Order: sequence, then C-alpha cells, then structure tokens
Amino acid sequence: MAWGIVIKKSDASRRRRVTTSRPRSLLWSPIARLILASNLAGLVILIVGALVLNEVRSNLVQARKESLQETGALISSVLTEVATRGEPEPRLINPAARAFLKRIEFSPSTRIRILDADKSVVADTYLLNDEIEGRELPPIRKPGALAVSWLNIIRTLNATLEGVSPRGQPTIAEARTLEEEAMLALQGEVVASERFNDRGERIISVSAPIRLVGAVVGALTLETSDIAGIIAAERAALLPFIIVAVMVAVITSTLLTAVIARPLRKLSLASDRVRTGAAERLNLGSLSGRRDEIGDLAKAMEAMTETLHDRIQANERFAADVAHELKNPLTSIRSAVETSQAVSDPAVRERMHEVIARDVVRLDRLITDISNLSRLEAEIVREKRVRVDLGRLLDDIVSIYRDTARPGDARILLDLSGAEGQTNVMGREGPLSQVVRNLVENARSFSPPSGEVKVALRQAGGPNGPMLRLTVEDEGPGVPPDKLEKIFERFYSDRPRGAKFGNNSGLGLSIVRQIVETHRGRVWAENRPEGKGARFVVDLPAARDG
Repeated sequence: MAWGIVIKKSDASRRRRVTTSRPRSLLWSPIARLILASNLAGLVILIVGALVLNEVRSNLVQARKESLQETGALISSVLTEVATRGEPEPRLINPAARAFLKRIEFSPSTRIRILDADKSVVADTYLLNDEIEGRELPPIRKPGALAVSWLNIIRTLNATLEGVSPRGQPTIAEARTLEEEAMLALQGEVVASERFNDRGERIISVSAPIRLVGAVVGALTLETSDIAGIIAAERAALLPFIIVAVMVAVITSTLLTAVIARPLRKLSLASDRVRTGAAERLNLGSLSGRRDEIGDLAKAMEAMTETLHDRIQANERFAADVAHELKNPLTSIRSAVETSQAVSDPAVRERMHEVIARDVVRLDRLITDISNLSRLEAEIVREKRVRVDLGRLLDDIVSIYRDTARPGDARILLDLSGAEGQTNVMGREGPLSQVVRNLVENARSFSPPSGEVKVALRQAGGPNGPMLRLTVEDEGPGVPPDKLEKIFERFYSDRPRGAKFGNNSGLGLSIVRQIVETHRGRVWAENRPEGKGARFVVDLPAARDG
C-alpha cells in the first residue's frame, strides 16, 4: 500500500530578498557629518565673534594709546612755552602750569597730572577746584524688566569675556605703576601703559617728559578709563553673533528632527502596526531609498519582517502538511480495522493487521521526524558555531553503522583521501551529524541487500573560498531526472516498488537542506554516471586557519 504526497515550498522568500548595504565608516556617515556640522556651527560662530571682538579691542586700545601720546606731546610742548623758565636754571613754573590746566577742557574720564623735577605733583585735574557744585538731580527712572534683562546679559557677557579672553589682562611690561611711569618720563622717555585700578576699571596711561632746551624740567601723565565703556559696547556687538548662533542651533535642531527623529518615529509607528496586526508587511516607502543609516535600518527592518512573514507562512504550511500527513495513515488504519471486523477470512484479516502495523510504524517515524525538525530549528538558533572536524565526524558515524549492521544491510565505505588533512568546517556538530545520518539512512533504504554505500570527503573550490565536498552514493535505482529537486521538499515520498516502507517520513532530505543552508552551504542530488544509483553532494565552506 504505497502512498505519498508532494508539497511545494514557496519561493516567496527568494523573490522578496531585501538587500542591505554594508556598514559605513563613521567618518563617511551622512548622519554623523550632519550631527558634527550642526554641533560645530554655533561654536564656530561664537569663536569667530570672539576673535573679531579681541581684534577690535586690541586695535581700540592701541589707537587710544596713540591718541594719548599725541595729546601728551601737544600739552608738553605748550607747557614748555607757557610754564617753564630758563634763568638761572631750567625749571617748571608751578602756578603757570596749574593755570594752564584750568583752561583745558577735558573728558571727566581723563586725568592729567604735572610733576616737577623733584617728582612732586604740581597740578592734578581731579584737584584743580576745591568748590563742590550742588544741584538737584533728576528723578531716577526705574528700568523696565526687558532693559534689566538686557543689561544683565551684557554684564554677564562682559564678565565672561573678561575672564576667558586671551587679551583680557595686560602683560607684565604694560602693567607699570604710575610712579614707574613718572620715573621713566623724568628720565626723558615717553611711556604708555595699560593696567586696572582699584575699582577694576581698565586704565590706559601715557607719561611724557616736559623739556626746556634739552633739559627735563618735569613730567606729564595722562590717564583715561573711558576704554572700559567702549570695550563694553564692543562686547555688546558680539550679541548678534550669539543670536545667529542660537538661530543656527534652532535650525540644525529642527533639521536633525526632520532627518533623524521623524524617520525613526515613522519606523516605530510602522513596526507597531505590524506588531498589532494592522499591517501585514512593513512598507517604509522612501525611507528604504535613503543612503544613510536610516535607510540601512529601514532596509534591515523590511528584510526582518519579510523573513518573519515567510517563517509564519512556512509554519502555517507545515502545520497543514503535518495534519494531512498524519491523517493519511490514520485513515488507512481505520479502513483496515473496519475491513478486518467485517470479514471472516483469516488471510484477509492477517493482511489488514500487517497494514495496521506498517501504518503505526509510519506514524511513529513521522511524529519522531516532526519533533526532530522542530527541535532542530531551535538548536540552529541557540548553538554557537565552532570548528568541527568533519573527517573525524564521518569516521565516528560510519564506525557506529558498521558496528550495528545486521545481516543483509548495505556496507558503508568511507574515503577521506581527497581531503588531504583539511577537514575542518565552522558549524554545529549536532546538526551536521544529522545531515550525515539522514543521507546514509536514505542511501541504505534504496540500496539492495548486501549492497554498498560510499561516503567520501574531498576538497573543492568555490566562488567564496575553499569548500569541503561530502558525497554519499548508493546502488539503488537512482532518482528520476524530473524529481532531483522535488526530493528535498517536505513530506515528499515517492519510493519505487520494493523499497522499504514505514522507515521514511519524507522529511529527512528536507532537514538536510535546511541544515546545510544555515551553514552557508548547498546540497543537491544527481545520478551516478554509470547509471547505477544516486549521488548526494554537500558543499560546506572550509574553516580558515587561525
């Protein structure tokens, strides 16, 4: 009672392959470059603004020094004309010098001192008038909240830049005291200095000698603190740079949101739709066409969902196939039982009992193979790949078959001469052992009594490197040319008359292909050239040394 069924495996997984690009270098990543540029943009703007401010401040201080030097030279020359006397010796006329200073209009932030040759202060613009003018001050206007906030920003900016600016502090050579300047001026030198007073204000001072016929009769010092206000105003000019930097930060943040956050949100929503069953497949549209990490992620997620979808469909087909395969022997058993009960002929009853026995063996084998197949899928995922000596594995399995052989079983011959010592592959020893056992069992089931099954291992070339080729040959009737591919389908069973019944479920070769493909190999069947028997060939990548 021969029966069988052919179940074709869907090619959906082969048709819907989604390729993902190889990982990019971080430096060449578009998203990495975008993030780096967005983070550097504001910093570059602030640095440029600070450099511009430093340059403006340096030029301003230098221009103020030159202006004070010119003013000092002019006042010194006038004092030489109106406040010096050459008889009996060159000297400075103190009352005339004070009178001259009273007639000069000067800025309240500028202080002028005149010293005589004895280093005594003859005149000081801060002390020229002893009178104090009293008048009612206008009422103080309380600034608004916006003005207070603006002033606080400017003050904070000034304090920050004063502390971090590389030119914020005068050098040691520039930070002379007023006494040191006066000493140098009385020695005939023109001196310009920069320092801070007790209130922390920046002071620029110039000291120049007062000469009469080559003799130094006094010294003139000029100090101004108005540079602090000017520098504060210049620092306020940095505010546009800050505003631009903030705007750039907002724009780049918005850009990053559009380029990264929004696509990730779209990926999340699409994945959630698949999870909840609202969508059958993940369709990301334009995201898959992007040439960056988002595009790679979209392609990988599409490939993952396609694989899961194919796996679900395969499980559904497998469940239907299992139900059908289990139903056939059960139907046969029920028919045999009913027939044996309806007839009284002992010979017919005996035949029905034989049918029942064969179908029970068939059921047992089928259930065992289904259980092994389910367990195999879990083992392939969990087990770690290691270096497996395929030559030793073949020798152990063939030795077991030889030791347990019964009279009439086909002899198993092993040939490892073609491997030349290179018999290692990277894989899982348990599943690879099952490949060998299934192929040997299949060959023995088709071989005639006392026939031979030849197992050989040799080296072979491949497009991606060296391979190890395992061949298993039998002396059976061979495989019809139109069935060379179908025999690897699940539950395929089409044995010739006289072949052993009940020992095969139609899953053995399907399991072989599944294991081999997970090891990045391939398996196929062919008929032997001499026209006697079939040959099954398995190619596996050889393990690389080291």
